[in-house]
Amino acid sequence: MRTSLEWIRSMVPELSCTAQEYMDAMTLSGSKVEGYEELDADLEKIVIGQIEKIEKHPDADKLKVTTVNVGEETLQIVCGAPNVEAGQKVVVALSGAMMPSGLLIKPSKLRGVDSNGMLCSKRELGLPQEEVRGILVLDEDT
Repeated sequence: MRTSLEWIRSMVPELSCTAQEYMDAMTLSGSKVEGYEELDADLEKIVIGQIEKIEKHPDADKLKVTTVNVGEETLQIVCGAPNVEAGQKVVVALSGAMMPSGLLIKPSKLRGVDSNGMLCSKRELGLPQEEVRGILVLDEDT
């Protein structure tokens, strides 16, 4: 059975231990612990950004060149999503991010234009998908 340590802490508020201490205590109590998985281990390279500007790609009809503010810096990211618009808050995978599919994000050129990250869809983030195609657009107050 898989359980979340945060869920257990919500049920037992006085529980204050690390994941390893919890696993050791469960093993000593006679419960078998097969493993521990840290689901948010690689999230520091997945951030929220705001699209400031969009330009048409000079060498591709379906691609757009976006300028995205990710807080500490502004990045140029080439995107082919049909629903990308200026002003949107979106999920951005920065250079060095490892996606759930195993794809490593790195600076690249798409049709001759530098791209320094990726605007993410639900599918790329490993989230359940709806019928909406394109990037995941977040609420304005995110």
